[in-house]
Amino acid sequence: MSSVQSIVRTDFAAAVAQIAEERKIEAEDIYEAIRQALISAYRKQMGDLDNAYHFFVELDKETGSAKIFQAPATKIDEETQEVLEWDETKSEDVTPAGFGRIAAQTAKQVILQKIRLTERDTVIAAYRERLGEIVTGQILRMQGPNVIVDIGRGQGFMPPAEQMRGEFYRLNQRIAVLIKDIEENNRGQQIIVSRADTRLVLKLFEREVPEVATGAVEISAIAREAGVRTKLIVRSTQSGVDPVGSCVGQRGVRVQKVIEELNNEKVDIIPFAEDKEQLLKAALAPAESLVVDINDKKKMVTVTAPDDQLSLVIGRGGQNVRLAAKLTGYQITVKSATGKIESAVTGEEEYEIDTFNITNDTREILIQYKLTTLNDLVRFRDKWVDMEEIADSDRQILLEKVAEYLQEDEN
Repeated sequence: MSSVQSIVRTDFAAAVAQIAEERKIEAEDIYEAIRQALISAYRKQMGDLDNAYHFFVELDKETGSAKIFQAPATKIDEETQEVLEWDETKSEDVTPAGFGRIAAQTAKQVILQKIRLTERDTVIAAYRERLGEIVTGQILRMQGPNVIVDIGRGQGFMPPAEQMRGEFYRLNQRIAVLIKDIEENNRGQQIIVSRADTRLVLKLFEREVPEVATGAVEISAIAREAGVRTKLIVRSTQSGVDPVGSCVGQRGVRVQKVIEELNNEKVDIIPFAEDKEQLLKAALAPAESLVVDINDKKKMVTVTAPDDQLSLVIGRGGQNVRLAAKLTGYQITVKSATGKIESAVTGEEEYEIDTFNITNDTREILIQYKLTTLNDLVRFRDKWVDMEEIADSDRQILLEKVAEYLQEDEN
């Protein structure tokens, strides 16, 4: 056994104190991390250790010198064989010869790792305070189907579910994203950013429209199918302020900036109306000549449309009526003039594929590959039609839906 082994220079304590102060770390946390790392290094060097002993480190906080001790166990967990209690009065120095070099490297690695972890925690804490904010970032790299975005002090992680449908990303591209969440995973914490979140639209209008930023104009509801279309209801909180005109801007400049930031996603701005029938008809635009029957108690609406307006009220793939239901909070059933039900939505559908009777596993796979509409399924049929992960029953449903869609196009 060797005598005291110095793991760093005699200014060890000053170095730890400086790091602790600069990085806002408790000095004792650094010392304890070094002790634990030295025990791990000792176990690695010595191989299997007798579990009849407890091993611990005595670390001189002034010089950085360290010794490894073993003390006989007095109580051991029968299941885990972990030493629970030991007799420190019978401890003995078991520091191996030449351990000083290993100890010095270990201490350095621990301190550097502690700095990295603390810096990361500081960054995460800063972004936790900014949840719901919009930032402009730059795409750093692709990680499978995920996009990694430089958002300043940290990196944002944008999974497929938070990406806009039909949007293709390239390295160094600058994009606006919403700081959506901080998620825990096996690699620590991740900052989740989003291009698909409805709040992104709200924040863009706050940025481009002073009246929205000050509260003179209120966006009271938003319904969105990211990458395709957004409908929003606006109302004025101050007399003399035109809510729609404020959001549109002179010659459409303000709304056009929002649309450009959303990669030409369509945006419908609807004026608020106390009259529910009027509001529902506006939400179902551009369809006209609609008869609306409202059941407030059940939050259900039946809309009867002339034959020449059915395709407009329902929209491509049911999108128009689906967004109107989300926007107003009503379940909407669309009937033709003859009384035939043409569409029925609850307003809870997030994507067009949510109107299909498919399993959640298949839904998640389709979202991952950004196949959320019938148009996507038609255009990128080769991507999904032979996927082993998709159940045969779900595949059959999708094929039938695609066939119906193509038949409608022919007609």
